[in-house]
Amino acid sequence: MKLTEKQKRFADYYIETGNATDSYRRAYDCTDNTARVEGFKNLEKPSVKKYIDERMKNINSDKIASQKEIMEYLTAVMRGEVNEEIAVPTKKGISIVEARVGVKDRNKAAELMGKRYVMWTDKKEIEGNIGVQIVDDIDD
Repeated sequence: MKLTEKQKRFADYYIETGNATDSYRRAYDCTDNTARVEGFKNLEKPSVKKYIDERMKNINSDKIASQKEIMEYLTAVMRGEVNEEIAVPTKKGISIVEARVGVKDRNKAAELMGKRYVMWTDKKEIEGNIGVQIVDDIDD
């Protein structure tokens, strides 16, 4: 079954964001409630699911770093095992020398790894409607 233009847009947005509600809202220009319900339904449609799966196979090629590769790189940076080229002024002009990455870069790598392992949490704002039931069971 062929995808409609809006289904294709939804699937492309979903691949980009991983959020069905937001993707549906962007593709169909609708309310949040409609997007929440219909976005999930769209993910269940075989043609949409097949399209997303095929696109993801293409994206997950050897050209893209794997999670393991990224974590190994961040670990090497954090431990100071990675060198970088820096420009140093000399009497004859500028010379390029190799030096270990600086403390700021090492701290950033440690921060990114800490986020990956959920070592700390950022402030999150959560909204929603929760039904409240009040039971009057106190004797008069």
